[in-house]
Amino acid sequence: MDWPMHSIWWHVYPLGFCGAPIREDDRAPAHRLRDLTAQLDHALELGANGLLLGPIFESETHGYDTLDPFTIDPRLGDDEDFDELVAACRARGIRVVLDGVFSHVAASHPAVARALADGPDSDAAALIDIDWDSPAGPAPRVFEGHDSLARLRHSSDEAAEWATSVMTHWLDRGIDGWRLDAAYSVPADFWERTLASVRRTHPDAWFLGEVIHGDYADFVGRSTVDTVTQYELWKAIWSSLHDRNMFELDWTLQRHTAFLEAFTPQTFVGNHDVTRITTTLGPDGAVTALAILLTVGGIPSLYYGDEVGLTGVKEDRLGGDDAVRPRWPDAPREAEPWSADVLRAHQDLIGLRRRHPWLTTATTSATALENTRYTYRATAADASASLDVEVDLSETPRVTVRDEAGTVLWRQDPVRGA
Repeated sequence: MDWPMHSIWWHVYPLGFCGAPIREDDRAPAHRLRDLTAQLDHALELGANGLLLGPIFESETHGYDTLDPFTIDPRLGDDEDFDELVAACRARGIRVVLDGVFSHVAASHPAVARALADGPDSDAAALIDIDWDSPAGPAPRVFEGHDSLARLRHSSDEAAEWATSVMTHWLDRGIDGWRLDAAYSVPADFWERTLASVRRTHPDAWFLGEVIHGDYADFVGRSTVDTVTQYELWKAIWSSLHDRNMFELDWTLQRHTAFLEAFTPQTFVGNHDVTRITTTLGPDGAVTALAILLTVGGIPSLYYGDEVGLTGVKEDRLGGDDAVRPRWPDAPREAEPWSADVLRAHQDLIGLRRRHPWLTTATTSATALENTRYTYRATAADASASLDVEVDLSETPRVTVRDEAGTVLWRQDPVRGA
């Protein structure tokens, strides 16, 4: 299975993108998913060929508090809207990956109440992780301190069979794989047995595990996921640019090269859980970050809105994600004063990546390193080709990409309106 190695993902949080109410009382059904279908040509113009979707299933609020993973969230639409989206993607050669929450469900999920009512020997109790000896009385164990999220009982066959049935259902409906939310919080053997079951009928499905810290390669090996989110590289890119410390990036790229020996990491400079890259670095710095992302090994994703320089701060409070999960602007090319230039840089750099497909598994090595200047060589896995990437932070951030003969393939220009 090599199709993921040619993928560049457009990562979309559908509830926000489509302007669905998150915590408001008005949850009237609406066919908002059609707004996303209407923007697929934008993804193609960007250069993406994959749609990495956030939660689309019926949930209590933000999508990660699932109520029914077999039902499209009525705030987004229905099965017909989903089928139209998948068909439109297929017609454009766009792969589709869904966000699966198999770590926990909403505390208001019907199985939680049934487990508490029917006791530890019930079918529901086999699915939900209940602390029957809690001092305050039986209660569901919760996800990372969030009382609204009840943990699944991952040691049970019932939980594994439930997850398998959910994944298989939507793969049967035409999707290509799954992002496994909070995969790090679930025992690796749970993933091993569920993914083995799913792969028996869908051997070409791709599985991306959300892992933030720890030994990525070890997790991939034990869980059998295909890849994990490369948060180490995400942090090093923005942090090294922000602090003018290229030594941090070089150290992380050395680790990244070691990861590439075991698996191909999923790479990014923005997603639905972090402050927007343009907010952190400014428009010029955001383009520099993108240039690094697209000239190192990995399977990259681009978070919707970053390609037009949207801003937003992630905050640790109720509603603190809203600013980084906004509605898609009606006129994205004019959303910010710098939007057109940032979009053009995205298109040009994705084009460069497409012309050098070996970059997906390329390794890097430093050829020059100072605090504000860094040149690395990206070399094909078979050593048949290479690119030299020069990052200069001494004034306005600037990147220059050259081929083996020293010919300039791309040079970063200052962003107008920044």
